[in-house]
Amino acid sequence: MIRSGRHYLDALRDGREVWLDGERVKDVTSHPAFRNTAASIAGLYDLARDSAHSSVLTSDGVHRAYVVPRTQADLVARRAAYKVWAEASYGFLGRTPDYMASGAAGFAALPGLFTTDSFDGADNVLAYHRRLAENDLYCAFTITNPRSGTGSEDLLVKAVAERDDGIVVSGAKTIGSGAVFSDEVIVGTIEPLAPDAVDQALCFSLPTDTPGLKLVSRTSYEAQARSTFDNPLSSRFDENDALLVCEDVFVPWERVLTYRNVAATAAMWWQTPAYVNFVHQAATRFWTKLEFLTGLAILVTRSSGTYELPSVTQAVGRLLGMVAQAKAFVLAVEADHEPVNGGAGGVMPGREISYAQRIMAGELYPRAVQEVKGLLGGSVFQLPASGDDLLHPELGPVVERYLRAPGTPAKDRVKLLKLAWDALGSEFAARHEQYERFYHGAPHVSLTMQTWAGGAENSERLARACLDGYDLGGGVGT
Repeated sequence: MIRSGRHYLDALRDGREVWLDGERVKDVTSHPAFRNTAASIAGLYDLARDSAHSSVLTSDGVHRAYVVPRTQADLVARRAAYKVWAEASYGFLGRTPDYMASGAAGFAALPGLFTTDSFDGADNVLAYHRRLAENDLYCAFTITNPRSGTGSEDLLVKAVAERDDGIVVSGAKTIGSGAVFSDEVIVGTIEPLAPDAVDQALCFSLPTDTPGLKLVSRTSYEAQARSTFDNPLSSRFDENDALLVCEDVFVPWERVLTYRNVAATAAMWWQTPAYVNFVHQAATRFWTKLEFLTGLAILVTRSSGTYELPSVTQAVGRLLGMVAQAKAFVLAVEADHEPVNGGAGGVMPGREISYAQRIMAGELYPRAVQEVKGLLGGSVFQLPASGDDLLHPELGPVVERYLRAPGTPAKDRVKLLKLAWDALGSEFAARHEQYERFYHGAPHVSLTMQTWAGGAENSERLARACLDGYDLGGGVGT
């Protein structure tokens, strides 16, 4: 069932415990810190349910991200769906519902991994995938442990009691991007745990309104926005990040995916297609975001009359090269697809190139931002405090006279430059630059996974073949 945006918004009015600025938020759909972003996500559901894009976004009555791909063509079709939703937010909403949907499809492709000596979660993970897909749910995740120095183990989510019908858990997780807008939150651990950390080795998914589950929101950029005109991105696409806190939360056994098994709790992300499915979605969004930034550069330089300058055309060329590089990684992970469980679990994006994409994106995004900032120059320093200046009967003509550009009225120029600043220089923009650097965890995680993907062996083999091909006493030409 593909639900409507209205149905999605209605589901958010469930009494969930969201905290912001020392106050509990009664309704995220109407609160000024969350309502516009909630509406933007609702718009994604409407695109899937009833629009010209419905056939791209859905397959057999579910969002295409939930479909376990069987061929490269299926991966291409899934990417086309990712692209539609990414373009709807210009790449600035990352943890949209298709993100964890692709992760759930990754789990479902290899359910046997969830059968361990300590707990059998194979049926549960298939039910989890089916529940999300059939009800078109938005599932967020919190799979990062808080860092508080020595003794932080006491802060981690762990089972504090076992019952016949489930477990009781307490502790905290970060970074819950999009969690305040979700129907469910999956709680787990993507980084390796110590071999004896069995109390923290668990994964489960709960409705966001579960009693005892708290979401503590960071500063809302949407709440700080003056208007859509003044803050066109942060006012509509602030997916938010939240600290998840469990205080004696009851988890039924049927919602537990792994339990008291260190290996399976990490492997569910790395050894199923879940992680590379995440990268496939994120890489498509990243490609879209670079397209948007490059488009901004073109519009700004055309508006200022500098577009034809050789230095500017070269800078735009470099940005277009970055866009092509981002696109190439998306196409490459599809072409380099790998069978899952000998083909029984379908196919997944190529791991080696997926891990490389994460390294590339974290390094490339700051370069792209700096390139566009260089083209903006000082044009963004002297903008009206708000669009109200343009509407004022006395001040408006003054602003129009002194802030216009040849062929560009002041309102259009100010609108463009405010969009550029929101994307590149605002606090919202700073969060995005930092987020792209650490989108899937610390860089050393992707760098380590890269050595496990097979590329290191091939590189070493080639160098070794050369080294072994000659020795002392060999003359030139021998």
